[in-house]
Amino acid sequence: MTAGHAALQSINDFVVKFANVNGSGSASANELFAKSILRMGVPVSPRNIFPSNIQGLPTWYEVRVCEAGWLGRRGGVDLMVAMNPQTWDADLAEIEPGGYLVYDNSKPLPRSKFREDVQVIGIPLTEICNATYSDPRQRQLFKNIMYVGALSALLDIDPAEIERLIGEQYKGKEKLLKPNVEALHLGRDWALRHLACPLGLRVQRADKVGDRIFVEGNAAAALGCVYGGATVCAWYPITPSSSLAEAFQKYCQKYRIAEDGAKKYAILQAEDEIASIGMVVGAGWNGARAFTATSGPGVSLMNEFIGLAYFAEIPVTIIDVQRGGPSTGMPTRTQQSDLLAAAYASHGDTRHVLLLPEDPHECFAFAADALDLADRLQTPVFVMTDLDIGMNQRLCAPFAWDDSRVYDRGKVLSAEDLEAGKEFARYKDIDGDGIPYRTYPGTHPDKGAYFTRGTSRNPQAQYSERGPDYVYNMQRLLLKFDTARDLVPQPVFDRGDVPARHGALFFGSTSPAMAEAVDRLRGDGIAIDIVRVRAYPFPESVRAFIDAHETVFVVEQNRDGQLRLLLIDQFGIDPARLVAVLHYDGTPITARFIADAIAARLGRSGAQQDKVA
Repeated sequence: MTAGHAALQSINDFVVKFANVNGSGSASANELFAKSILRMGVPVSPRNIFPSNIQGLPTWYEVRVCEAGWLGRRGGVDLMVAMNPQTWDADLAEIEPGGYLVYDNSKPLPRSKFREDVQVIGIPLTEICNATYSDPRQRQLFKNIMYVGALSALLDIDPAEIERLIGEQYKGKEKLLKPNVEALHLGRDWALRHLACPLGLRVQRADKVGDRIFVEGNAAAALGCVYGGATVCAWYPITPSSSLAEAFQKYCQKYRIAEDGAKKYAILQAEDEIASIGMVVGAGWNGARAFTATSGPGVSLMNEFIGLAYFAEIPVTIIDVQRGGPSTGMPTRTQQSDLLAAAYASHGDTRHVLLLPEDPHECFAFAADALDLADRLQTPVFVMTDLDIGMNQRLCAPFAWDDSRVYDRGKVLSAEDLEAGKEFARYKDIDGDGIPYRTYPGTHPDKGAYFTRGTSRNPQAQYSERGPDYVYNMQRLLLKFDTARDLVPQPVFDRGDVPARHGALFFGSTSPAMAEAVDRLRGDGIAIDIVRVRAYPFPESVRAFIDAHETVFVVEQNRDGQLRLLLIDQFGIDPARLVAVLHYDGTPITARFIADAIAARLGRSGAQQDKVA
């Protein structure tokens, strides 16, 4: 079908989206497609958008191909592979004018089901599969590989790269390897014979990947926990964090086995989230480095134990892979909507340290850092990742580890310290930083013992309901939180080439889309400075950034502007100076959304005043 709009033309810069039915076996085929382009030296950024049921509902897999290196969602689709009749109309509407629609035309569709400004490419996938395979399951699975083969011809992807990937996937399984390669060429050969190949969208070999690695954030965080010295993981399965605990187990089985075969770790799948955090608190009290992995609903259930760890000052690391809430919400969609729940977890007055990684590289680094900070500060520390980072493969810098690094266990008195007469008052601020000294259980036969309690106490850990004792303790905890500002990962600033009246502040998985949006805004002549915050509490440099700009856009992926509220609470800033840019439909934020929102807010006059000379 001929479109009434000029076909898109682009090399190594386009978006392909697959619309499938969950449970159809499409995920592995779509991943082959993305990885084959990566193997050709062209950066890709895939995102799997899937339902929370096992099969039957729609699922999408979006692949950003970008030699320039932008890894966030751009917005819009250049080529749609429409394999799901349920979502046809919505999928068709997403295609850019002049874009391409690839679909299974085994059953003809009326002209009204298409758009005049879209290039339509029909491939009789079902017809070919029915003629080639007799087994119904094979017909479905190989249909997915067939459309990958057809796309290799349409987009000029080297089929040898796909063959190598199939070979790696089915190594030692020749019965599966050969038919998959045959299905690949079945689709490719049909496209070469019947279609004009390649299209205006093409993949061309490049060398833009470099030494970067392609990994999920959950796996990265799990490895960071191993390197960071975690020996105990207690968890309860919950999307999207389950694969983190599973990866930790895999890495422990590889790296935490003694020469005599003894396991140097403990992994416990608890009966629920409450039990899992209780186990982690107990392990932390006993001197082990312990963590749990969960999501928003799990944090809700863990609140009372988190309050105990805060008040009794027990090191705990909690990795929150955020999803859409509240309640069950959208279990398989991404959001940044747990900030307030984590920052103030538990009843009463609490404030918790949050680390905010932007990609798998920082998931690795911050997981290890969190274990250090929990020990140093004797408090719960949250690593706030999300589904977009945790469950999607992302290009990032290789993990780095200094083998000479020594774990920071904080202020721990040894038996020798106690014998030498060093003062021990479990909840007394001796150094002026709010952090007391502690002992491990069994450190000394008759010195350094104390009663751990969740009730109020005096500096010597003795039960007390005296107002001054309670106030002393609560103020000391605030001082300790203030001390954390200089210990947490510091913000990253990007100031433009000319002075800017406006700034933007963001965190976490918003980062790749934000980088592209700012590049677009500056290219359009709108001067803007940005800062990526990497932890809460916020360092003073964040206040200075806000003070230096008339207006600061706070870009985040939740409804209530939770990062903005934390900034207002900590710094007492006039709320009118912090303009919320909020995206919370469950899909990862796009560069177009950010750039359009900021440009619209500034308006023509504001944009003109900020034009770059």
